[in-house]
Amino acid sequence: MEFTRFGKKMTSNAGILSLMDDLGKATAPGSKPLIMMGVGNPGQVPEFQEIIRQEFLAIGNDQQRFQQLISGYAPPQGERAFIDGLADLLRKEQGWDIGPENICLTNGSQTAFFMLFNLFAGILTDGRRKKICLPLAPEYIGYADLGIFDDMFVSTKPDIELQQGGFFKYHIDFEKLEIGDDIGAVCISRPTNPTGNVVTDAELARLADLTAERNIPLIIDSAYGLPFPGMVYVEAEPFWNDNLILCFSLSKLGLPSLRTGIIVANKEVVEALTAMNAIISLTPTSFAPVLARNLVMNGEITALSRDLIQPFYRKKMEKAVAAVRDQFADIPCRIHKPEGAMFLWLWFEGLPVTSLELYYILKENGVLVVSGHYFFPGLSEEWRHKDECIRVTYSQSDDEMQRGLAIIAHVVRRIYSEDSGKKE
Repeated sequence: MEFTRFGKKMTSNAGILSLMDDLGKATAPGSKPLIMMGVGNPGQVPEFQEIIRQEFLAIGNDQQRFQQLISGYAPPQGERAFIDGLADLLRKEQGWDIGPENICLTNGSQTAFFMLFNLFAGILTDGRRKKICLPLAPEYIGYADLGIFDDMFVSTKPDIELQQGGFFKYHIDFEKLEIGDDIGAVCISRPTNPTGNVVTDAELARLADLTAERNIPLIIDSAYGLPFPGMVYVEAEPFWNDNLILCFSLSKLGLPSLRTGIIVANKEVVEALTAMNAIISLTPTSFAPVLARNLVMNGEITALSRDLIQPFYRKKMEKAVAAVRDQFADIPCRIHKPEGAMFLWLWFEGLPVTSLELYYILKENGVLVVSGHYFFPGLSEEWRHKDECIRVTYSQSDDEMQRGLAIIAHVVRRIYSEDSGKKE
């Protein structure tokens, strides 16, 4: 068989494919036990799981709701009652001027970004090429291979602020950021996956102004953000206007297997995505929207995010940071200031091997991480920093997190020691 260019691109050795393939192999029967510190699988929050279990049982005991859950297609825009409830929630709690016509559901956020990126970037009808600007690298691994055409992304090296306590923080370098006529949209995740960076309100407002001036959308990936699941540990405010496209997810609340992405945008964008839903998948799944409908309609989704989900992950983050400080005390390692999400981004300055080589060594030693080099789509210039970082997640059990970090520290310490021995 002979694949098309699109087929070859979609089956290549992509970073997200490697990451998810690792997950599948590690959980297969008979596989070698591995500590999973790579995939961004949400943690087990018992209180949330019990709420969902009780809702599932209630639906199972109600014939009409059960039929809604399994027996019919939702409209291509998504399950209507959930959309109506979410629009009402966002109007009341956030003060946003939106209605149901501003919301579209998708089969997961990855599908949402595939549609959005190819809606605004690629070859226009007049032959011009448009790209997606990522104003702050590193950025989410899953974006890199979503373009139907190659060379979809451009990104900018960040300013690096060194902070006390072994922390550092990336900032958007607005002096070097270029949003030219070849840019179809700007996209940023907030909190940023992989670093846990939360772009400041001022930085976000400046991006919003720049994109509005150029009449292109600013896409904000809020899979971990506000108002839900609310995994943000610093002061930050969500906002929306007609030029913004906000992307949410039910995955990080604790429903990753139900694949539900949520897009809030102007009516024109929602109509376009609705049409794409119909063509690509007929309709988005209604399982999660029916299951989570009451959480949205009674406002519990934001209360749970604030009072349960955020404190759960914040406590895990603090334990992970303490473990790194303890285990890595004699290693040249900096931690990106963990302001949100569920990851630590570790920078090993002067690492004698590349982050990809470190990934393979750690895998042999029983720990799965993600090599940092995957997280710089659109940054073509050479930069050693890209090969000195890894992403680790702290969403697993505290015991696994402690054991995994201890192994990483042991392996990295040995690598530095062996390199020092070679130089003497």
